[in-house]
Amino acid sequence: MRDFKEIFKAYVNKNESLFKGKTVVDFPAGSGVISQYLNEKGWGIKVLPFDLFPEFFKYSGLKCTKADAMTGLPLEKDSVDMILCQEGIEHFSDQLKSLKNFSQILKMGGTLIVTTPNYSNIVGKLSYLLTESERFNRYMAPNEVDSIWLNQNVKDNEVYLGHVFLIGIQKLRLMGKLTGFKIKHIHFSEFKLTAFFFFLFFYPFIVVSNVITYLKNVRKNPSAKPVYQEVLKLALNPKILIDGSLVVEFEKELEVDQVVGKLRKTGSFDLET
Repeated sequence: MRDFKEIFKAYVNKNESLFKGKTVVDFPAGSGVISQYLNEKGWGIKVLPFDLFPEFFKYSGLKCTKADAMTGLPLEKDSVDMILCQEGIEHFSDQLKSLKNFSQILKMGGTLIVTTPNYSNIVGKLSYLLTESERFNRYMAPNEVDSIWLNQNVKDNEVYLGHVFLIGIQKLRLMGKLTGFKIKHIHFSEFKLTAFFFFLFFYPFIVVSNVITYLKNVRKNPSAKPVYQEVLKLALNPKILIDGSLVVEFEKELEVDQVVGKLRKTGSFDLET
């Protein structure tokens, strides 16, 4: 199993030019492992750590600021080059609003990296079918005992929701599109043996089902073929189906207020009457 932190460190070392002198937001920063790594690189990187519970930030070289994805981070518009959202989006009750807030502070062409448990792999799909939970035989479906995390060290009413809002690659792609992002790359993180065994059996059914649905929709709406092709490609991607985590690298290509105009021009908002 590959830890995302190791994947990200390798990504940083391979793309030194993308980080030199850049401003990088780490949210949620957690204990500060990634913030520390970037801050100690010595490349002139300005690291800005934020978290709903900053008191858990352990790295003394930076100050972690309290922030909530729902209300946005206290930064100027178009002021940062990269946002790292590690294991956070599955906790956000309004993921669309959160991504809009990220887009507001990110420069055009900037990078958003989102990591989250892979709800699109075959084990995740089967688990939801059988128990409506993240992993069958391990976790109960979302409930008020296991899914509500309270900070016992702070006397406030902040509630950190557990994996209540798990999101798969298709919805994550759509949320990105609606907030001005395009998928630049999906990084493979960890090979899941159980998912691979299920993959061998179910993949032919997945292909047939998705291709039939694709053809029906292309016949009904030919102008949407490029979008349907992108969706189909993600649905049939073997790496996504057997990967334990989603590590998605987005690039900001539009401002939020430009998205609706672009969708209208492409006919994506046409409604059936």
